[in-house]
Amino acid sequence: MPKRGWLCSEVMTADLRHLRAFLAIAAEGNVTRAAARLHVTQPALSRTLRQLEAHLGVRLVDRSTHHLELTAAGERYRQRAEAAVAAVDAALDPSAAGVWPLRLGHAWSALGARTTMLLRRWALLHPEVPLELLRIDDERIAGVGRGRCDVAILRDPGPVAGLRTARLMSERRFAVLAVDSPLAARAELFLSDLAGEPVAMNAVTGSTTRGLWPAGAAPERVVPVGNTDDWLVVIAAGRAVGVSTEATVAVYPNPDVAYVPLVDAPLVEVVLAWAEPVTHPSVPALVALAAEVVAA
Repeated sequence: MPKRGWLCSEVMTADLRHLRAFLAIAAEGNVTRAAARLHVTQPALSRTLRQLEAHLGVRLVDRSTHHLELTAAGERYRQRAEAAVAAVDAALDPSAAGVWPLRLGHAWSALGARTTMLLRRWALLHPEVPLELLRIDDERIAGVGRGRCDVAILRDPGPVAGLRTARLMSERRFAVLAVDSPLAARAELFLSDLAGEPVAMNAVTGSTTRGLWPAGAAPERVVPVGNTDDWLVVIAAGRAVGVSTEATVAVYPNPDVAYVPLVDAPLVEVVLAWAEPVTHPSVPALVALAAEVVAA
Protein backbone atom coordinates (compact mmCIF):
# COMPACT_ATOMS: atom_id res chain seq x y z
CA MET A 1 0.00 0.00 0.00
CA PRO A 2 1.36 3.49 -0.81
CA LYS A 3 3.15 5.25 2.02
CA ARG A 4 1.06 8.38 2.39
CA GLY A 5 3.57 10.19 4.57
CA TRP A 6 6.44 9.94 2.13
CA LEU A 7 7.01 12.95 -0.14
CA CYS A 8 4.06 14.79 1.43
CA SER A 9 5.87 17.58 3.28
CA GLU A 10 4.97 21.12 2.30
CA VAL A 11 8.48 22.33 3.15
CA MET A 12 9.89 23.98 0.03
CA THR A 13 13.50 22.89 0.54
CA ALA A 14 14.36 20.28 -2.11
CA ASP A 15 16.34 17.15 -1.31
CA LEU A 16 17.22 13.80 -2.86
CA ARG A 17 13.63 12.57 -2.60
CA HIS A 18 12.48 15.39 -4.88
CA LEU A 19 15.10 14.43 -7.47
CA ARG A 20 14.02 10.78 -7.42
CA ALA A 21 10.39 11.84 -7.79
CA PHE A 22 11.17 14.07 -10.77
CA LEU A 23 13.25 11.36 -12.46
CA ALA A 24 10.48 8.78 -12.00
CA ILE A 25 7.97 11.15 -13.64
CA ALA A 26 10.42 11.87 -16.46
CA ALA A 27 11.00 8.15 -17.05
CA GLU A 28 7.34 7.11 -16.93
CA GLY A 29 5.80 10.14 -18.64
CA ASN A 30 2.83 9.70 -16.33
CA VAL A 31 2.32 10.67 -12.68
CA THR A 32 0.15 7.63 -11.89
CA ARG A 33 2.75 5.15 -13.13
CA ALA A 34 5.55 7.10 -11.46
CA ALA A 35 3.66 7.07 -8.14
CA ALA A 36 3.19 3.31 -8.39
CA ARG A 37 6.88 2.91 -9.17
CA LEU A 38 7.81 4.87 -6.03
CA HIS A 39 5.02 3.36 -3.87
CA VAL A 40 3.49 6.74 -3.04
CA THR A 41 0.12 8.34 -3.75
CA GLN A 42 -0.44 10.34 -6.91
CA PRO A 43 -1.35 13.57 -5.05
CA ALA A 44 1.79 13.29 -2.92
CA LEU A 45 3.98 12.86 -5.99
CA SER A 46 2.32 15.78 -7.80
CA ARG A 47 2.85 17.93 -4.72
CA THR A 48 6.53 16.95 -4.57
CA LEU A 49 7.00 17.92 -8.21
CA ARG A 50 5.42 21.32 -7.54
CA GLN A 51 7.74 21.78 -4.55
CA LEU A 52 10.80 21.08 -6.69
CA GLU A 53 9.62 23.48 -9.41
CA ALA A 54 8.93 26.15 -6.78
CA HIS A 55 12.37 25.62 -5.26
CA LEU A 56 14.06 25.96 -8.65
CA GLY A 57 11.78 28.72 -9.88
CA VAL A 58 11.19 27.00 -13.22
CA ARG A 59 8.58 24.69 -14.76
CA LEU A 60 10.06 21.24 -15.40
CA VAL A 61 7.06 19.34 -16.75
CA ASP A 62 4.47 20.32 -19.37
CA ARG A 63 1.10 19.16 -18.04
CA SER A 64 -0.93 20.32 -21.04
CA THR A 65 -1.18 16.82 -22.53
CA HIS A 66 -2.29 13.46 -21.15
CA HIS A 67 1.25 12.15 -21.62
CA LEU A 68 3.50 14.39 -19.57
CA GLU A 69 6.50 15.84 -21.36
CA LEU A 70 9.52 17.65 -20.00
CA THR A 71 9.98 21.30 -20.82
CA ALA A 72 13.27 22.45 -22.31
CA ALA A 73 14.39 23.38 -18.79
CA GLY A 74 13.22 19.98 -17.56
CA GLU A 75 15.30 18.17 -20.18
CA ARG A 76 18.39 20.11 -19.11
CA TYR A 77 17.69 19.59 -15.43
CA ARG A 78 17.13 15.86 -15.95
CA GLN A 79 20.80 15.38 -16.73
CA ARG A 80 21.83 17.23 -13.58
CA ALA A 81 19.37 15.26 -11.46
CA GLU A 82 20.52 11.94 -12.89
CA ALA A 83 24.15 12.83 -12.26
CA ALA A 84 23.40 13.88 -8.68
CA VAL A 85 21.41 10.74 -7.86
CA ALA A 86 24.06 8.52 -9.47
CA ALA A 87 26.77 10.21 -7.40
CA VAL A 88 24.85 9.70 -4.15
CA ASP A 89 24.09 6.06 -4.99
CA ALA A 90 27.77 5.47 -5.73
CA ALA A 91 28.82 7.14 -2.48
CA LEU A 92 26.44 4.92 -0.49
CA ASP A 93 27.41 1.67 -2.26
CA PRO A 94 28.93 -0.59 0.44
CA SER A 95 30.85 -2.63 -2.13
CA ALA A 96 32.86 0.46 -3.14
CA ALA A 97 33.64 1.79 0.32
CA GLY A 98 37.21 3.08 0.51
CA VAL A 99 37.66 2.96 -3.28
CA TRP A 100 36.72 5.82 -5.60
CA PRO A 101 37.36 4.78 -9.20
CA LEU A 102 37.58 7.33 -11.99
CA ARG A 103 35.18 6.31 -14.77
CA LEU A 104 36.20 6.97 -18.38
CA GLY A 105 33.32 6.41 -20.79
CA HIS A 106 33.34 5.91 -24.54
CA ALA A 107 30.79 4.80 -27.13
CA TRP A 108 33.29 2.93 -29.31
CA SER A 109 37.03 2.47 -29.83
CA ALA A 110 38.11 4.62 -26.83
CA LEU A 111 41.48 6.18 -27.83
CA GLY A 112 42.25 3.50 -30.38
CA ALA A 113 45.87 2.33 -30.29
CA ARG A 114 46.59 4.86 -27.51
CA THR A 115 44.11 3.29 -25.07
CA THR A 116 46.54 0.80 -23.54
CA MET A 117 49.20 3.46 -23.04
CA LEU A 118 46.71 5.72 -21.27
CA LEU A 119 45.60 2.94 -18.90
CA ARG A 120 49.15 1.83 -18.13
CA ARG A 121 50.46 5.33 -17.50
CA TRP A 122 47.51 6.16 -15.28
CA ALA A 123 48.08 3.03 -13.19
CA LEU A 124 51.75 3.97 -12.82
CA LEU A 125 51.15 7.61 -11.90
CA HIS A 126 47.94 7.23 -9.87
CA PRO A 127 47.90 3.74 -8.33
CA GLU A 128 45.52 4.91 -5.58
CA VAL A 129 42.75 5.78 -8.11
CA PRO A 130 41.51 2.90 -10.30
CA LEU A 131 40.68 4.02 -13.85
CA GLU A 132 37.63 2.19 -15.19
CA LEU A 133 37.08 2.15 -18.96
CA LEU A 134 33.34 1.90 -19.63
CA ARG A 135 31.75 1.34 -23.03
CA ILE A 136 28.39 3.14 -22.94
CA ASP A 137 26.91 2.91 -26.41
CA ASP A 138 23.24 3.73 -25.79
CA GLU A 139 23.66 7.53 -25.81
CA ARG A 140 25.75 9.87 -27.89
CA ILE A 141 27.69 11.43 -25.02
CA ALA A 142 28.56 8.06 -23.43
CA GLY A 143 26.82 8.72 -20.13
CA VAL A 144 28.89 11.71 -19.04
CA GLY A 145 25.91 14.04 -18.73
CA ARG A 146 23.95 11.65 -16.53
CA GLY A 147 26.56 10.61 -14.01
CA ARG A 148 27.29 7.22 -15.55
CA CYS A 149 30.93 8.22 -16.02
CA ASP A 150 33.16 11.12 -14.98
CA VAL A 151 34.87 11.80 -18.31
CA ALA A 152 33.98 10.61 -21.80
CA ILE A 153 35.82 10.22 -25.09
CA LEU A 154 33.55 11.61 -27.81
CA ARG A 155 33.83 11.83 -31.58
CA ASP A 156 32.29 14.74 -33.48
CA PRO A 157 29.84 15.37 -30.63
CA GLY A 158 28.67 18.77 -31.84
CA PRO A 159 27.49 21.28 -29.22
CA VAL A 160 27.25 19.61 -25.81
CA ALA A 161 25.19 21.68 -23.36
CA GLY A 162 26.40 21.67 -19.77
CA LEU A 163 29.73 19.98 -20.47
CA ARG A 164 33.31 21.16 -20.84
CA THR A 165 35.36 19.69 -23.65
CA ALA A 166 39.03 19.51 -24.57
CA ARG A 167 40.11 18.61 -28.08
CA LEU A 168 42.54 15.69 -28.25
CA MET A 169 43.15 14.97 -31.94
CA SER A 170 41.71 14.42 -35.40
CA GLU A 171 41.28 10.95 -36.89
CA ARG A 172 41.24 9.83 -40.52
CA ARG A 173 38.24 7.94 -41.86
CA PHE A 174 38.38 4.50 -43.44
CA ALA A 175 35.98 2.54 -45.58
CA VAL A 176 35.13 -0.76 -43.87
CA LEU A 177 34.29 -3.67 -46.17
CA ALA A 178 33.92 -7.41 -46.27
CA VAL A 179 37.33 -8.84 -47.10
CA ASP A 180 36.01 -10.41 -50.33
CA SER A 181 34.46 -7.16 -51.61
CA PRO A 182 35.96 -5.98 -54.94
CA LEU A 183 36.59 -2.62 -53.26
CA ALA A 184 38.72 -4.21 -50.54
CA ALA A 185 41.64 -4.68 -52.91
CA ARG A 186 41.95 -0.95 -53.58
CA ALA A 187 44.73 1.06 -51.91
CA GLU A 188 42.38 3.98 -51.29
CA LEU A 189 38.76 4.87 -51.88
CA PHE A 190 36.51 7.89 -52.33
CA LEU A 191 33.12 8.45 -50.75
CA SER A 192 31.57 8.14 -54.20
CA ASP A 193 32.88 4.56 -54.39
CA LEU A 194 30.56 3.66 -51.50
CA ALA A 195 27.49 5.58 -52.64
CA GLY A 196 26.04 2.62 -54.52
CA GLU A 197 26.41 0.26 -51.56
CA PRO A 198 24.17 -0.25 -48.52
CA VAL A 199 25.89 1.55 -45.62
CA ALA A 200 25.68 0.36 -42.01
CA MET A 201 25.03 3.29 -39.66
CA ASN A 202 24.54 3.69 -35.93
CA ALA A 203 22.17 6.64 -35.52
CA VAL A 204 22.89 7.01 -31.79
CA THR A 205 26.68 7.02 -31.42
CA GLY A 206 28.09 6.67 -34.93
CA SER A 207 30.02 9.42 -36.71
CA THR A 208 28.64 8.45 -40.13
CA THR A 209 25.45 10.00 -41.53
CA ARG A 210 24.08 10.62 -45.01
CA GLY A 211 25.39 14.16 -44.61
CA LEU A 212 28.94 12.83 -44.98
CA TRP A 213 28.32 12.55 -48.74
CA PRO A 214 27.85 15.54 -51.05
CA ALA A 215 24.27 16.63 -51.75
CA GLY A 216 22.60 14.23 -54.15
CA ALA A 217 25.32 11.60 -53.79
CA ALA A 218 24.33 9.97 -50.48
CA PRO A 219 23.82 6.18 -50.32
CA GLU A 220 20.29 5.12 -51.22
CA ARG A 221 20.10 2.40 -48.59
CA VAL A 222 21.08 2.50 -44.92
CA VAL A 223 21.35 -0.60 -42.71
CA PRO A 224 20.67 0.53 -39.11
CA VAL A 225 22.73 -1.07 -36.32
CA GLY A 226 22.70 -0.61 -32.56
CA ASN A 227 26.36 -1.00 -31.62
CA THR A 228 29.84 -1.59 -32.98
CA ASP A 229 29.64 -5.38 -32.63
CA ASP A 230 26.49 -5.60 -34.76
CA TRP A 231 27.97 -3.09 -37.21
CA LEU A 232 31.04 -5.30 -37.75
CA VAL A 233 28.96 -8.46 -38.19
CA VAL A 234 26.79 -6.82 -40.86
CA ILE A 235 29.87 -5.64 -42.76
CA ALA A 236 31.77 -8.93 -42.44
CA ALA A 237 28.73 -10.78 -43.80
CA GLY A 238 28.76 -8.59 -46.90
CA ARG A 239 25.36 -7.06 -46.20
CA ALA A 240 26.72 -3.50 -46.04
CA VAL A 241 29.83 -1.36 -46.04
CA GLY A 242 30.77 1.09 -43.31
CA VAL A 243 32.80 4.19 -42.54
CA SER A 244 34.78 4.61 -39.34
CA THR A 245 38.01 6.07 -38.01
CA GLU A 246 41.56 4.87 -37.56
CA ALA A 247 40.78 4.07 -33.90
CA THR A 248 38.44 1.31 -35.05
CA VAL A 249 41.15 -0.07 -37.31
CA ALA A 250 43.38 -0.48 -34.23
CA VAL A 251 40.77 -1.76 -31.78
CA TYR A 252 38.74 -4.07 -34.04
CA PRO A 253 41.06 -6.08 -36.30
CA ASN A 254 38.99 -8.76 -38.03
CA PRO A 255 40.12 -11.31 -40.62
CA ASP A 256 36.76 -10.96 -42.40
CA VAL A 257 36.95 -7.17 -42.66
CA ALA A 258 39.17 -4.84 -44.70
CA TYR A 259 39.92 -1.21 -43.83
CA VAL A 260 40.73 1.09 -46.76
CA PRO A 261 41.61 4.81 -46.36
CA LEU A 262 38.99 7.30 -47.58
CA VAL A 263 40.92 10.13 -49.16
CA ASP A 264 38.12 12.71 -49.48
CA ALA A 265 36.26 12.20 -46.19
CA PRO A 266 36.54 14.91 -43.52
CA LEU A 267 38.50 14.16 -40.38
CA VAL A 268 36.75 13.24 -37.13
CA GLU A 269 37.43 15.41 -34.08
CA VAL A 270 38.06 13.51 -30.83
CA VAL A 271 37.40 15.32 -27.56
CA LEU A 272 37.23 14.63 -23.86
CA ALA A 273 34.04 15.83 -22.16
CA TRP A 274 33.22 16.23 -18.48
CA ALA A 275 30.64 17.93 -16.29
CA GLU A 276 31.25 20.99 -14.18
CA PRO A 277 31.59 20.88 -11.28
CA VAL A 278 33.65 17.74 -11.80
CA THR A 279 32.25 14.49 -10.42
CA HIS A 280 35.68 13.17 -9.42
CA PRO A 281 38.69 15.17 -8.16
CA SER A 282 41.04 13.32 -10.53
CA VAL A 283 39.28 14.52 -13.69
CA PRO A 284 41.82 17.33 -14.37
CA ALA A 285 44.71 14.86 -14.03
CA LEU A 286 43.13 12.49 -16.55
CA VAL A 287 42.48 15.30 -19.03
CA ALA A 288 46.13 16.36 -18.78
CA LEU A 289 47.45 12.81 -19.11
CA ALA A 290 45.25 12.05 -22.14
CA ALA A 291 46.68 15.13 -23.87
CA GLU A 292 50.21 13.93 -23.10
CA VAL A 293 49.52 10.44 -24.42
CA VAL A 294 48.03 11.78 -27.64
CA ALA A 295 50.95 14.16 -28.13
CA ALA A 296 53.42 11.33 -27.62
